[in-house]
Amino acid sequence: MSTTDIDEAKLEAFMGQALTDMGAIISAPLFVIGEKLGLYKAMAGAGPITSQELADRAGVAERSVREWLRNQAAGGYVTYDPDTDRYTLPQEHALALADEDSPFYILGVYDSIASLYADEDKIVEAFRSGKGMGWHEHDQRLFRGTERFFRPGYRAHLVSEWIPALDGVREKLEQGGKVADIGCGHGASTVIMAEAFPNSEFFGFDYHEPSIVRAREAASEAGVSDRTSFAVASAKDYPGSGYDLVCVFDCLHDMGDPVGAATHVRETIAPDGAWMIVEPFAGDSVAENLNPVGRVFYGASTVICTPASLAQEVGLALGAQAGETRLAEVIREGGFGTVRRATETPFNLILEARP
Repeated sequence: MSTTDIDEAKLEAFMGQALTDMGAIISAPLFVIGEKLGLYKAMAGAGPITSQELADRAGVAERSVREWLRNQAAGGYVTYDPDTDRYTLPQEHALALADEDSPFYILGVYDSIASLYADEDKIVEAFRSGKGMGWHEHDQRLFRGTERFFRPGYRAHLVSEWIPALDGVREKLEQGGKVADIGCGHGASTVIMAEAFPNSEFFGFDYHEPSIVRAREAASEAGVSDRTSFAVASAKDYPGSGYDLVCVFDCLHDMGDPVGAATHVRETIAPDGAWMIVEPFAGDSVAENLNPVGRVFYGASTVICTPASLAQEVGLALGAQAGETRLAEVIREGGFGTVRRATETPFNLILEARP
């Protein structure tokens, strides 16, 4: 390549972006450390604090904390006052970094990211072979991290916004309905619904047995075991019928045969029942998704979602950015008469399908 053809301004801009990405990547383990050692929580509400004061609060070594704080300040996660040599975690940042009940909490995702580095060799081989990589083949941190990443959003929106956006569903659940949560994972969504609607019954299904074991534990911890039941089953063979509401949270695109899954939902749903499909937010075209949210979802789709689908029967591989039009096509192929966008968030599409 001739250097005379190089636009130096474009090169400089790209190198700046690459350097920013490099800083973010190398900081990822520090986010995990900050969460595991309680550093963010120790800073929350403390005001300006020295490295020694933070080390004392968290019960860790000052010299390591000092370096950690400097990284956090360089990345803009905390602020630094050079006159006092003190660091502050802004209250707005604390919502994302220190409050696990906040809808903005983000640190759970770093468990998932760490798992992907552990799975590097398997993922590379999946690229080579085209045979995919099953969800169950991943490092166990992926399962925990996925739950912790999605749970804040579910807690913030599921009961207060998503279910009310479905025609007549909230009223049914308040009176006493029957709900299936397909691909329930660790049961976060199932438990949240069971807490909100004590008169209803909730059945969680997932093909991954360790996740079902954890879901049962979560239901017991939340005090909703009396109205929840969890079993190992796939989206195409889960038991039961007459469900007033069937839910799939961020997993339809992971399925090898989502049309087959839609067909089974159609067979098990009550005549006047609803199917709620929660999927990552996406436009219908690639160009619409070339943004920060799309970058995250395309990244996850490349190493988790698409390989998971390819490893299953059919292997349709919708990907995490399938978009509403493609999702609706799949749902209608499964026998549903109507599909509509019930609501949305910056990170999710919520579709309602009816027989």
